[in-house]
Amino acid sequence: MKKVAVAMSGGVDSSVSALLLKEKGFQVIGITLKMSSIVCDTGVQVCCSPQDVKDAKRVASFLGIEHYVLDWEDIFREKVIRYFVEEYRKGKTPNPCSICNREVKTGLLARYAVDVLGVDYLATGHYLGKAYIDGHTVIKRGKDIQKDQSYFMALLEKDVLDYLMFPLENMTKEETRNIATRYKIPVAQKSESFEICFTAGKTPGEYIREHGLLPVEKGDIVLPDGKVVGKHTGLVDYTIGQRRGLGVSWKEPLYVIDKVPEENKIIVGNKLQLMTEQVETGELNLFVPEEYLFERNISVQGRYRQKPVEVSRIEKTEDGYRFEFKQPQTKFAPGQVLAIYSGDYLLGGGIIR
Repeated sequence: MKKVAVAMSGGVDSSVSALLLKEKGFQVIGITLKMSSIVCDTGVQVCCSPQDVKDAKRVASFLGIEHYVLDWEDIFREKVIRYFVEEYRKGKTPNPCSICNREVKTGLLARYAVDVLGVDYLATGHYLGKAYIDGHTVIKRGKDIQKDQSYFMALLEKDVLDYLMFPLENMTKEETRNIATRYKIPVAQKSESFEICFTAGKTPGEYIREHGLLPVEKGDIVLPDGKVVGKHTGLVDYTIGQRRGLGVSWKEPLYVIDKVPEENKIIVGNKLQLMTEQVETGELNLFVPEEYLFERNISVQGRYRQKPVEVSRIEKTEDGYRFEFKQPQTKFAPGQVLAIYSGDYLLGGGIIR
């Protein structure tokens, strides 16, 4: 009998994943990571909170499975929060969820579960699946396109994929919720978490200010020619492509087209100036040999739920890669993850420059 550890977040998705695996005859244990001591009183549902640990314990007890709680708050702070802060220090817009999946709650946890707890697999409640291309394990988009979470897995180390299971691959969120309700799982009606887990519903700027993580100074908002058209509240409050909240009155709509941290400036421009025909990354994390990128039809995503962008040409640069688009696109935010797809198959990804 195969032994599977389920990463139980205290939510409905991971709870149903544990149920389904137990129903299929696997020996199931639950693992919950305690990564935050924050008790959220804002009304926003966030993950990895003390309440989530309690909910996961309740579900494990209900299902009659062993349950372990790992206090990885220090690891999370070092691997994810420190990265988050340093990227904002550089004027970028980081994606902490992708880093967390690689460094903590999927990648590191899979290694821990296999090496320390002696399980065969780690299962998660993500809406995605695994597939194989010429013997290479890759990630596949889930059935529920509205919930597809493959984007956040683009940075996972290749060898970790063999240890992972995704029981919700062929299910929709509605089907998952219906199963939880039918089996009377204690968290069947629990709301979803949408925010960055450690900010407890606050914006990145609010979180950074509240904890004194970075000096946040006001500065100029300028046009590409250098003309000052307003004042910004701090670089942490803005991202590439942002239109709302600029506080600038102008003859045409303006968008953030660049951030210049060394000068503490926000550069704004019109829609045309926001467009680009390419995006660059540093080194790539790939699940397949590099040549596959040049042999297949490739599309990329620069943010979660973005419509895939078709690529016309890929070029290796001195220290990374350049992806040229078939049609001009709005600029991607530096610091975000560029996920690389061939159809519905995720081939890997990198960090946008």
